[in-house]
Amino acid sequence: MRTPFLVLLPLLLAACAGTPTPLPQADAGLPAAFPLAAEVEPEWRGVFADPALQRLTAAAREHNRDLRLAALKVEIARAQYGIERAARLPAVALEAGAQRERALAGDGAGTSTRSQQSSLNLGLSAFELDFFGRVKALSDAALARYLASEHGRRAAELALDGAVADAWFAQRLALAQRDLAERSREDWRQTLALLRLQREAGQSSALDLVQAEGELAAAEAELQARRRALDQAGNALRLLVGATLPDELPPPLALDAPPVAIQAPAGLPSQRLLRRPDLQQAEQLLAASQAEVGAARAAFFPQITLTAALGVASPSLDALFGDGRGVWRLAPQASLPVFDGGRRRQELRLAELRRSEALASYELGIQTAFREVADALAAAATLGPQIEAQSRAVASAARRVALTELRYRAGLEGRLELLDARRQQHAAQLALLELRRAELGNAVALVQALGGDGRPAAVQ
Repeated sequence: MRTPFLVLLPLLLAACAGTPTPLPQADAGLPAAFPLAAEVEPEWRGVFADPALQRLTAAAREHNRDLRLAALKVEIARAQYGIERAARLPAVALEAGAQRERALAGDGAGTSTRSQQSSLNLGLSAFELDFFGRVKALSDAALARYLASEHGRRAAELALDGAVADAWFAQRLALAQRDLAERSREDWRQTLALLRLQREAGQSSALDLVQAEGELAAAEAELQARRRALDQAGNALRLLVGATLPDELPPPLALDAPPVAIQAPAGLPSQRLLRRPDLQQAEQLLAASQAEVGAARAAFFPQITLTAALGVASPSLDALFGDGRGVWRLAPQASLPVFDGGRRRQELRLAELRRSEALASYELGIQTAFREVADALAAAATLGPQIEAQSRAVASAARRVALTELRYRAGLEGRLELLDARRQQHAAQLALLELRRAELGNAVALVQALGGDGRPAAVQ
């Protein structure tokens, strides 16, 4: 009876030597700090104080289908982990059975004998004794994938918050551009009406009238384009929310309201990137692939299972709990494949390659996240001065229009100079709106890149 255990002892020692190596450490080769830094409150509500945006974000958290799919993936991974964890515990079953037999005698007289057996057993069947850590490794891998799915859900929430904010700001930009186009069209209508009166009085030329008609037609065409952009922005926002937009939204903040207070002290550590849920997801996927390497290595060692039962048996069911005799059964079994065509070796190689792939993906994710933060910080450092300069350009264009109009009425400037001044003013106003939209979008990108938790604001 001792011989099998003596044979298994070297295998047990070999299993200890085959313990998987620790989780590989990512080396993305990044600086310790960002070249520019920002003091940004990671709480989504603290960054974006627009009450309408907060209502939309809360509604999207409730109705968005992509987020619902991410939550379902978490539940699927949790159930898979529960299955793998249950394999580490013995499955105990209660079995009851009855057997009746009739055997004919071989004397040719047609006599027979009858027998009956009733039994009740409590036992476990083929429970794997995890001496080599295969079952534990599979359970650890399932746990890591469950945690990865949870981080993936958080990443999906953060991405949804950013997408809703971007769509909301795009709609606000489209609304401001439409209003500007309406004002421009109205200005050209009034100008054309005045020119027609002047033409009737012989105070303006036909060329001025034709030019004004052309400018009005261009303004009407631009207005239609802006209306279309506004409708499409609303459609995109409704798709992200996943339902009809909430009724009676609070009035939005002005487009030029600062969405986030950004300072620029140097030295923000790049390690802050590791708080991002997508990088935490990649880290857990790396841990899962490492555990799967351990399971593949453990497959080279014997698989030891135990089947056991304890119960009673009796010739009659009535006497089962009285005169029934006790029975027990213990059947350990060890199985070690001798030849499998190299399948286990290739499975180990595949697991190691997948671990290398997960490590490379993790490092690439860190590098990408670093660039996203660096780009957002660079944009934050330059967009403010650019908006300030463009605001001065808008003010200058407005003064030029006013002065040119005075000189035109005094007969010192031609109509073409006034038309050019108005075109320049309109283009400068559009450029300023685009820059303010870019500032808002960059604020969204910065919060996401720094891994803001994106928790929905409480709706009052």
